[in-house]
Amino acid sequence: MNPYYDAITKMEKAGVDPEYISGWASAYYHNPKREEQRVNDAYNAGYEKGLEKDGGGFESWVKK
Repeated sequence: MNPYYDAITKMEKAGVDPEYISGWASAYYHNPKREEQRVNDAYNAGYEKGLEKDGGGFESWVKK
């Protein structure tokens, strides 16, 4: 089992905003943030959770 892939799969199946997932994945492996003009609220929220390696708390970013 791989926590990274498990979390990404869970988010994708739930329909989480791709920007959130992208931010989460980047931060999980400590990649630098995107350029300022390419960052949005979903990306920033995912980035914060990714730094914590927290695979939960994405419910408010599920696309409806």
